[in-house]
Amino acid sequence: MTAKIKIAIIDDHKIVREGLKSMLMGINDFEIIAEGGNEADLLEILKNHIPSVIIMDISMPGKSGIELTSHVTDNYADIKVLILTTCCDEDSVVDSMEAGAHGFLHKECTLQELENAIKSVNAGEGYFSENITGIIYKSYITRIRSDKAYKQDPKKALSEREVEVIKMFSEGLSYKEIADRMNLSTKTVEAHKANILKKLDLHNIIDLVKYAIKHKIIRL
Repeated sequence: MTAKIKIAIIDDHKIVREGLKSMLMGINDFEIIAEGGNEADLLEILKNHIPSVIIMDISMPGKSGIELTSHVTDNYADIKVLILTTCCDEDSVVDSMEAGAHGFLHKECTLQELENAIKSVNAGEGYFSENITGIIYKSYITRIRSDKAYKQDPKKALSEREVEVIKMFSEGLSYKEIADRMNLSTKTVEAHKANILKKLDLHNIIDLVKYAIKHKIIRL
């Protein structure tokens, strides 16, 4: 007999959790072992359970689902995270992937698609709904164009979010302060900094601030 896929649901809306449980409990391959609505709930769950898949919302009080995803993927290699959210803008999708999410679905997906996604990520395969795949493709194309733009003018290769990160570093904010202000994990902020330094061929924050002043990204 095939072992059931053990699922935990992290969403700050109880009615959403109840609805998901009701639907997923009707699928023989699934077992709902825990639920919660915030960071404290997730940490308590992980003390007592090791789910196969965590269904994770993004927008929650306190730490976001992206930050919680980063915590899970950094500390629990065997747990897969499937993002289920209404936050489907490019930044949310890309940041979720950088945090280690194994799949990404909009909450308007069908039960069949959710079932397929859970089984796919549990098997170690990524799963992204069709509209999310389009966002990922757009991000990839943007990155290619940024690389071309860099050869002409490095500053043009910076995304709006990267410019925002530069401005915050220039204000003297710490990784945690930037992460809190941008609703990201510190790991994601560190990744942004590394990408920026690589794009601009710089070595540290001091060089970055000097560059920002010289190229009028910030004004004194």
